[in-house]
Amino acid sequence: MNFWYFLTALTLLSALMVVLSKNPIHSVLYLVFTFFCISGHYVLLNAQFLMAVNIVVYAGAIMVLFLFVIMMMDLRKNMPDSKNTLTKLAGAILGGTLLVIMVAATRKMDLSGDATIANYSSQTGMVESLGKILYRDYVLPFELVSVLFFVAMVGAVMLGKREAGERNF
Repeated sequence: MNFWYFLTALTLLSALMVVLSKNPIHSVLYLVFTFFCISGHYVLLNAQFLMAVNIVVYAGAIMVLFLFVIMMMDLRKNMPDSKNTLTKLAGAILGGTLLVIMVAATRKMDLSGDATIANYSSQTGMVESLGKILYRDYVLPFELVSVLFFVAMVGAVMLGKREAGERNF
């Protein structure tokens, strides 16, 4: 149990560094480290398949895509000089609202642990049971995430084409 607390603290620290880092490359590297920490949590939850998918898909492919987009854009040209106070105020209000919602949702959770232990079996994190749950109970969110990834990829291609068209080669 002590390793879980250490891994959780490491995950939260690296996720905080993603947000606080001024260099976008460092933010992506902290995000990769965060994904590896989350994979450690999957191992502790006996979900080896999710751990492997998290490392291969997120820490591998998605981070390569993020790095490609960051390298493709000229961030010095697109950086505003400073954020105005309205933008800062809106960010603070939205962040505070999200914090209040998360605290309210956490307070309503049942933390007794009886329900999770009763539903646990040796096949909990394996591919067959995960596939049944994913494609039976969560098919709509699964498809929405795939559409979201597709839209992000098309957006990255459109940004790349627009910038390539602006250059006079």
